[in-house]
Amino acid sequence: MSNLNKEHLNDKNLSEGHSNDNYVNENHANKAHSHIQNSFYEKTARNRITGIVDKDSFVEILKPGSVPTSPNLASLDITGSFDDGVIIGQAKIKGDGVYIIAQEGRFMGGAVGEMHGAKIVGMLLKALEEKPKAIVFLVDSGGVRLHEANAGLITISEIMRAMLKVRNAGIPIVTVIGGSNGAFGGMGICSCLSTHIIMTEEGRLALSGPEVIETLKGVEEFDSKDRALVWRVTGGKTRYLLGHVQVLVEDDVDEITQAVADGIQLSVANVDLVYLQQQQAGLQQQYDQWFGEKDSIAIWDAMNIKDPESISMLSAQQVRAIKQG
Repeated sequence: MSNLNKEHLNDKNLSEGHSNDNYVNENHANKAHSHIQNSFYEKTARNRITGIVDKDSFVEILKPGSVPTSPNLASLDITGSFDDGVIIGQAKIKGDGVYIIAQEGRFMGGAVGEMHGAKIVGMLLKALEEKPKAIVFLVDSGGVRLHEANAGLITISEIMRAMLKVRNAGIPIVTVIGGSNGAFGGMGICSCLSTHIIMTEEGRLALSGPEVIETLKGVEEFDSKDRALVWRVTGGKTRYLLGHVQVLVEDDVDEITQAVADGIQLSVANVDLVYLQQQQAGLQQQYDQWFGEKDSIAIWDAMNIKDPESISMLSAQQVRAIKQG
């Protein structure tokens, strides 16, 4: 074979090699784009609703412009939001009629103020009258809005009271925690009043936020900048393994939709004295066993989980398998 032909073949192979590399890179880019497109965490509240409900089934209640924005923010010269950071309405999920509430974490961290909370309470009370199949609550909130703290705190108590009324009426409240702000403060308490909680690894659930703990107790107690620690302590995996939430899923809208659809079908436990005593006994047992531990790795180890350091790297399916085992 002539040198010219050899050079031609080498050039051709090199070209094909580049083509293969380009194909692999493009394939990876497409997969990454697809993941972002289907990520619950990355979406706005309105897009989360669109992602989990049946197509064209969502009907918003109290649309933007139909109610005034927060008067408290206006008095402080703070620009409000056209929906005050929460969207409410009715829709269908796999054919079942539900009421849906979605907090917008991109507006003031999803914090609860007077108008924000009033919309949530109104939706819950409306459910008592019209008896939907379930309430679906997409929580994404750091707690009460400090700019209108008194009104926000009162509203949290009203949300809690309304959620208990909805539960006692036998209507499931299916809560999803997977947004950038998690569920902290008053909304952390409200989330735990749900009949069914679905979390992603990215979601976080606690009473006090990491920054609050660090401010009050010092960085030695809890380093809020240690993101791995924050997620190990408050994230979806540890909450699921401890039994504080019912379902752990990936950050995938389709997987979350199926988990919501399954949760809608579950019966509602009565919130009576016996139920509360059982819940309190379980929490007391965990407190007695693990109080003082500052990292979930030690707790996972005490639960006889093999190689607890690896939990953070496992998929939701793998973690579910560990708990089931």
